[in-house]
Amino acid sequence: MRFLKWVLLILMGVPGLKSHAQNAAAIYLPLGGNAYSSLHEDAEKSLSDRGIVNWSNPGEYFTAYLRVSKPGTLFISIKDKLVVEGQSTLEFSINNQSKKVSFDEAKTFDGKIGDWIIKDTGYVAITIKGINKSGTQFPFIQTLSISGTAVEGKTAYVKNNEGNFFYWGRRGPSVHLNYQQPENINAEWYYNEVTVPKGEDKLGSYFMACGFGEGYFGMQVNSPTERHILFSVWSPFHTDDPKSIPEAHKIKMLKKGEGVYTGEFGNEGAGGQSYLNYIWKAGNTYKFLLHGAPGKDSLTTYTAYFFIPETNKWQLIASFSRPKTNTYLKHFHSFLENFSPVQGDLSRKVLFDNQWICDDKGTWTELKVARFTTDNTGAKGYRMDYQGGVEKGALYLKNGGFFNDYTTAGKIFTRVSKGKKPEIDFSKLP
Repeated sequence: MRFLKWVLLILMGVPGLKSHAQNAAAIYLPLGGNAYSSLHEDAEKSLSDRGIVNWSNPGEYFTAYLRVSKPGTLFISIKDKLVVEGQSTLEFSINNQSKKVSFDEAKTFDGKIGDWIIKDTGYVAITIKGINKSGTQFPFIQTLSISGTAVEGKTAYVKNNEGNFFYWGRRGPSVHLNYQQPENINAEWYYNEVTVPKGEDKLGSYFMACGFGEGYFGMQVNSPTERHILFSVWSPFHTDDPKSIPEAHKIKMLKKGEGVYTGEFGNEGAGGQSYLNYIWKAGNTYKFLLHGAPGKDSLTTYTAYFFIPETNKWQLIASFSRPKTNTYLKHFHSFLENFSPVQGDLSRKVLFDNQWICDDKGTWTELKVARFTTDNTGAKGYRMDYQGGVEKGALYLKNGGFFNDYTTAGKIFTRVSKGKKPEIDFSKLP
């Protein structure tokens, strides 16, 4: 009789069965690590680690993202104790199918938002809009409870804030190209060309061209009016606080170019930093050149140059000495990252091409092969919007924006050989 009862329930599609499916294998999507405001730069006023808070602007809306590995049903509810002021109506949408839900501080909310059919795998965008409110604020929402057959397979989302992953997860996955280099080469020079396609120069982007074992050198989008050519060298003293570095372990600035700022940096390691505010343009190709050579007394000097197309000359960015270090340039890599969490829902892309190294005897070697990797945000499966490969003969990286076609970490890519080494007179560099 019990078996027959379940068969009838399946055939009739009665609400009791739907409730059972809705509650099975629920996942909890914390908005603090998975949602974005439509206002981006003003997002911190209404979106925090606690979720959607202090939401008063009806023109602002939020989108939360969840990646599913199978089609199916999706049931959304709210299990948190809601903070509701007066009466309000919110609209929850997936794939242009919306459900309007009313909230009233005088009534207990039953938690139900709605159900959707997800027809394909990949990222699901859940949009939350404010329709009307009688008070000054829309409801505070911390977590969405999500169940149904679509989440019975593997899912990707930022699960919790352990290790400050709401911050890292909302930034999105960083992606890297690790260039395969010949052994036993005393590489003193490292050359790379970078092109950011038009429209891919989003705020918060760092397109890092010349990464090496002790630092990095590339270009950033810092604000609508500021773009940096950034060169940094880590101290051998491991800390995130530059003030705690002992004098004997500090990076020393030896010289810098005109208009270049130099100082210290922290938070992701610490050391010496320099940057030139240069309004580079998407669609143009830019050249980067790095010199590194060991000296006396366990000091290694690193010097960065950036080619200014407008003057047709190499510009000195800065030269730093690093103590407790005796090495030529090693561990060549490039990366793409977003350093602004509120911009993590936007996609960005960059092409790296014509990479070369030059040894201490003046012999150039072309770097054509690179291994693709991602950071811990991607490795943990919290975000899967990362990609790398070969495009138009160049190596490329892409991240952010919650696109579906990701590249498996560890893949090896080979770009088209240009066969034309850089023509640089080192003696004439500033």
